[in-house]
Amino acid sequence: MQQDPARAGWRSLLKREWIPTLAVLLGGVLLQSMNVLMLTTVLPSIVGELGGVAMLSWPTAAFLASSIVATSCAGLLAGAVGARTTYCLGVTIFGLGALLCSMATTMGWIVAGRLVQGFGGGLEAAAAYVAIRATFPEAVWSRTIALMSTSWSMSVLLGPLVGGMFARFGNWRSAFVATAVVAGTLAVSALVILPPGKTGRQASAAELPAGRIALICIAIAAMSSASIVESPFAKCALIAFAVGALVAMLRIDRLAAAPLLPSDAFSLHTPTGMGLWLALLLCITFSPLQIYVPLFLQHLRGLDPLAAGFTVASGSLGWTIASIATANATRQWSDRMMSAGPAIMGISLMAIALLLPSSVPTLVVVPAIVALGIGIGQCWPFVAHRIMSGAKAEDEVVAASAVPTVQQTGFALGAALAGVVANAGGFSAGITDQGIMQEAFWVPASFVVPAALACLASWRLLRLREA
Repeated sequence: MQQDPARAGWRSLLKREWIPTLAVLLGGVLLQSMNVLMLTTVLPSIVGELGGVAMLSWPTAAFLASSIVATSCAGLLAGAVGARTTYCLGVTIFGLGALLCSMATTMGWIVAGRLVQGFGGGLEAAAAYVAIRATFPEAVWSRTIALMSTSWSMSVLLGPLVGGMFARFGNWRSAFVATAVVAGTLAVSALVILPPGKTGRQASAAELPAGRIALICIAIAAMSSASIVESPFAKCALIAFAVGALVAMLRIDRLAAAPLLPSDAFSLHTPTGMGLWLALLLCITFSPLQIYVPLFLQHLRGLDPLAAGFTVASGSLGWTIASIATANATRQWSDRMMSAGPAIMGISLMAIALLLPSSVPTLVVVPAIVALGIGIGQCWPFVAHRIMSGAKAEDEVVAASAVPTVQQTGFALGAALAGVVANAGGFSAGITDQGIMQEAFWVPASFVVPAALACLASWRLLRLREA
């Protein structure tokens, strides 16, 4: 008698025909997560050589904005050419972007390279979620998503190690070359291992969401530009314009023949809609950790790039451990995990804000960073599962690809907002001891607000299930 996957636990994933596919999907997550933590480690060194501290959040925002564009198109592309082709194309583009970064002479060049990398990473991430839905039964979705998160455990070691070692010896460019080599190897492996998958009809030019993609790009660009303008009025106007562009994109998408998001995206009355709200707010809350905290640690605590990278990476380790530890939770406990996660993140951010500028040992700061990762990790698999399982019949594939789209949108908006907060405190004029002391408090403290909103979204999502 065949064993029920829901009762088999983690052993349910150990089917011979699934293991190669899992290995490739895990490799793609590892490639991206390692690169994120690698950039976190080498970015202060890049700023030291190329300048551009006022643009410190731009490489991350550019990567994520481009990733959003890619994930928005990925559903249509995967339907036309299959998840395998989409995945391989994404990994290849990711490697080409890494090579571009390795040749940078200005911070603007780094931003351009990250734009290319983001597009490739977005295609790969969305194709991975589509592959999960197409390959595995719903009973193991949460475990599969949690298992993909385990790649962050390896990247916690590899990302800072690769970036920190190259940065320590003044050769951060070679870190990007190494990324390109790994990307090439993964692309070839995916082409051989992943099943071809089903393809649908080709999308016509009229179905390509050019206008909606443009609105997403405009919104991220406006939010990022708000971080470098000096006028408070201009900052507020750009932020309002960005929000307006996103709202317009959502309204247009709901009327489109080929939507990028589920028809009930960001609705306050459906599990999928509220799940997307919760995913967005969780990612906004987590985003400042990997942009500014490494710089704060190096300047306030005297850590070298390798030590600062590992310290920040402990947050990603907390995310991974929590995802694995809670993936088999019962429905009652999964509800509790989703309720407590945003609150833990808010408390952790406040602790980081208070501890970083203080004179306490650095080891005292580490538990707060780990707790921030635990907060998002303990509820992320369940949030993603609610988004996919609550989708309408005609929105199933779109809902799956919407998870990384909204995830990247949250990280991009969070990066842009972190830049606004940091530069409002004087970062745009250059790095000073007093400025770093102030921003080490205000950057993390400001993100307690989205954590509180995530608590409300989690409460609403649970009420919808009970209704």
